[in-house]
Amino acid sequence: MELSLAHPAIKAFMCGSLSGTCSTLLFQPLDLVKTRLQTLQSGVQPGSGRVGMVSMLLSVVRTEKLLGLWKGVSPSFARTIPGVGIYFSTYNTLKQHYFPEGSPGAVEAVLLGGGARTVAGVIMLPVTVIKTRFECGRYSYGSVAGALRSVCRTEGPAALFSGLMATLLRDVPFSGIYVMFYTQTKASLPKEISSSPSAPVANFSCGLLAGVLASLITQPADVVKTHVQVNPQLRTAEAIRYIYMEHGVQGFFRGAVPRSLRRTMMAAMAWTVYEQMMAHIGLKS
Repeated sequence: MELSLAHPAIKAFMCGSLSGTCSTLLFQPLDLVKTRLQTLQSGVQPGSGRVGMVSMLLSVVRTEKLLGLWKGVSPSFARTIPGVGIYFSTYNTLKQHYFPEGSPGAVEAVLLGGGARTVAGVIMLPVTVIKTRFECGRYSYGSVAGALRSVCRTEGPAALFSGLMATLLRDVPFSGIYVMFYTQTKASLPKEISSSPSAPVANFSCGLLAGVLASLITQPADVVKTHVQVNPQLRTAEAIRYIYMEHGVQGFFRGAVPRSLRRTMMAAMAWTVYEQMMAHIGLKS
């Protein structure tokens, strides 16, 4: 079937999947560094001082070579390619159903973004768990499929949905806040910019601003989610208590810099590529 004849939801899925592929490949190292920082044990390097993003990045390169920065890229692809596709397909379907003519307001944008992320997040959670374990360096899985079998065999299928609450608490507000800031910032642009050749640059800039704000607001939930998925015996409330007791309030903002960089750049690129592709095939995004 030609793309021009496909259902709009399928077109949105394909555009979202391609945008997710590009952004994942580029920004995977930031995700790995973020995960390593968040799962760093207290007292692992006594006297070494605070471990930051740059020192962690250099440590990974030194011990695992340059390609070590892309450890976990396979589960990232397995999660992002269908996950971003599902997200944009759901978002497009909801938007066309409830707002076929006009643009959603701020509250409606939050609901649209949050609703689309809920659907994608629940469907892709098992792969998210495997991705987090690949990146943290504590597990020696050979492949995504092998990791899924290993977890089901040793911990039970329920382990694949560990951190569901923390994941939704992180991803749903992030997506809702991001879509709200993004759509409202874009709407404030002059008409001549929106229709000019520089529109992708303007859209990308709006995405960067929206991403920074959404990332900082949802950072504590991301730290909790990582701990629960790496240590499945922890419940969300226990993980919150553990992080606070071990690291204090600042522990909830571990990995904030690489995560903000990655989430902001990934989201901005994904939305820019998605909207350009949708415009190219003649669909409203």
